[in-house]
Amino acid sequence: MSALTEQTRALLRRTLDAYGDSPQAAGWLRHHLDRFDEPLRVAIAGKVKAGKSTLLNALVGERIAPTDAGECTRIVTWYADAHAPAVRMQPRGGGPERPLTLSRRDGALQIDLQGTRVEDVDRLLVDWPSQHLRRTNLIDTPGIGSLTADAAGRAGEFLTPEDTPSPADAVVYLMRHLHAGDVRFLEAFHDRGVARATPVNTIAVLSRADEIGVGRLDALISARRIARRYRGDDKLRGLCQTVVAVAGLLAETARTMRQDEYVALTELAALPRADVEALLLSADRFGRTDLARPDAATRIALLERFGLFGVRLGTTLIRQGVTDPTALADDLVRRSGLDELRAVLDTQFSERRDLLKARSALLAIDLVLTREPRPATAALRAEVERILAGAHEFVELRALADLRAGKVVFPPEALADAERLLGGDGGSASARLGLEAAAGPREVHDAAGEALRRWRRRAESPLTGRASAEAARIVVRSCEGLLAAAARPHVHH
Repeated sequence: MSALTEQTRALLRRTLDAYGDSPQAAGWLRHHLDRFDEPLRVAIAGKVKAGKSTLLNALVGERIAPTDAGECTRIVTWYADAHAPAVRMQPRGGGPERPLTLSRRDGALQIDLQGTRVEDVDRLLVDWPSQHLRRTNLIDTPGIGSLTADAAGRAGEFLTPEDTPSPADAVVYLMRHLHAGDVRFLEAFHDRGVARATPVNTIAVLSRADEIGVGRLDALISARRIARRYRGDDKLRGLCQTVVAVAGLLAETARTMRQDEYVALTELAALPRADVEALLLSADRFGRTDLARPDAATRIALLERFGLFGVRLGTTLIRQGVTDPTALADDLVRRSGLDELRAVLDTQFSERRDLLKARSALLAIDLVLTREPRPATAALRAEVERILAGAHEFVELRALADLRAGKVVFPPEALADAERLLGGDGGSASARLGLEAAAGPREVHDAAGEALRRWRRRAESPLTGRASAEAARIVVRSCEGLLAAAARPHVHH
């Protein structure tokens, strides 16, 4: 357990002792103590039709989130790993959870609210056996800017509550392109106050990347180029960790592809290439053209699942010699951008689990101390401030946010080096030092020593301005930590 986690847990317990006579405060603090032992909570947010449920299904590898515009998409839904599938409903305004029935239709999960009005449901809790959910609880949220004020309000209430930290530790924000409304949401999502102004817990995703290039084969290349441009956008850099392009529909379908779909794609690939290209000029033409095999109903079903881009890519790969359904599915997943998103989730969220949990807990303690101030709790508030100001993990985050917001100026090469060393590309020693993941202890030690010398020189140079020297000293401290960890003897089992 990290020192930060230990300090935060100890402070949670001390605050709990001080507020033992306040049921509301004690319940809230106990809940945050339990949160330390839970998987990381990642919410998937975005406007209506941004592809949230589709992406959630792609990450889990099964169609468990409803993607049609049914009533369940208007409710905040939590997905967690469990031994057996089950769903429970939490009513609004408290009251006991109620079990609901689950069924599957066309391979997708159906949840029956049994006559309960959507307005009366606080949240749905879906248990599903899944390896991916073992490390991360995923939370599907209603569309922001939804047609129904109720659904939009719920999303806002959950993600940016007025006076409490969000129940999520981190957020994956989906957008089709960068819109002023997206920037407004990301700004609102940044908790105001303690330790908060930091993009550490947000990743932006261009979620329907295949549509950017209107279904052309190079659509994802265009989308990745746009994502790269957004990553360099001054405004966005201060609001999220990174921007990734993903073709969500292709990712979901590839991970849940059926044999009959593979057969239909193979039949299409066997047709003359010009005929297939003519079919793919529009969705309407693809469904209506007179063709014996695959028949119209099969083609329409194929289009719903793959989109024009997925059909074009699938048939092209089969024509190029990918003749095994599993190999095709793997290739489509890789090309969809899902693997890149997973890697980002691992480096930005999973590796920072303790930090994100500690952050949520400190925000919770701060809230209790603000809401129910007592004369005897001044020492607790001082301890919150001490951890936030003193824990190097938080100092790094603030420095990273300042660098990304342009508050500290370094030459471009030094800026990229500083961001990486502060954990901008991931928290592991190899990621911070720009080494291969498999780099050995000696290589890590040497690279850390070199980085330390480089940044000491910058920190001590009379040519470095005050704010830049302060930031350079923080980078020096990170390098010292890397060097100390590399110098520790590694125990061989």
